[in-house]
Amino acid sequence: MFVPAHNIEIMSKALKTDADILLLDLEDSVQPKQNKKIARKNIMEYAASGKLKNLHIFPRVNDRESGELLKDITELTISGIDGFVYPKSRTGEDIYFIDKLLETIEYEKGYKIGRFNIIPLIETTSAILHAEEICKASDRVIAIAFGNEDYLTDLCGKNDEEASAIFTARSLIAIAARSQGVIPIDTVHIKVHDLVDLEKNIIIAKKLGFEGMLVLHPKELELVHKHYSPTEEEIKDAKKMVAAFEESQRSGVGVAIVNGKFVGPPLVKNAIKTLKKHDKIMNKLNRER
Repeated sequence: MFVPAHNIEIMSKALKTDADILLLDLEDSVQPKQNKKIARKNIMEYAASGKLKNLHIFPRVNDRESGELLKDITELTISGIDGFVYPKSRTGEDIYFIDKLLETIEYEKGYKIGRFNIIPLIETTSAILHAEEICKASDRVIAIAFGNEDYLTDLCGKNDEEASAIFTARSLIAIAARSQGVIPIDTVHIKVHDLVDLEKNIIIAKKLGFEGMLVLHPKELELVHKHYSPTEEEIKDAKKMVAAFEESQRSGVGVAIVNGKFVGPPLVKNAIKTLKKHDKIMNKLNRER
């Protein structure tokens, strides 16, 4: 969930939500420019006070041309920060640049090299065409996230109710991410009060292979968690598939059928992924309790 880091009131409320990652923003939502210094100060103070403990924190830094990136990275490579969201990526060169910047600062500050992760934002036409390159430009890249508004501006395109203008971009991002073993995260939904349209877009994105999405408002979190978390039925079916497949291997039959479906290695692989995801979610909930 994006959180403008210069706004203490919003930051305080965000800490109480169940967003998986807080993207404390230093970029687009932090205006005018002098507020960026305030945003960095707020993040540092929250981290020092322990308020960010047990949370996953990824500040969205400013881009290479902003004049703010070095200050963002230098001041916020601190305890309590997991990594950084890098905006307006164009090619793998952008990610290589920030990787080496982080490496230098980690060395200077005594951190283990690779301590801070990167989530590139794919929000330019160039980034869409170089998405795979961006994914493999650094071992720090754990996910890539789609930014459709900037992408459509760059494209000179216009979206519609069916989201047809971003279908190809979404597909390419998901394919590129999965090809390199990183997580594809879908774009924000700017009509934050239209939860019906939000749900429609989540369903489309999930079918395309996305693992989650960026959100702008806490009211969106319930639907996002609902659709991107395995359902009870999915968990039940996954357990049946894994058990049936293991039994077929033990008995030497080599064939298993569950709910009228042939259970081969691809379905079993997906079932195992579903169960692992469920376990991670339950572990997170147990820690929070």
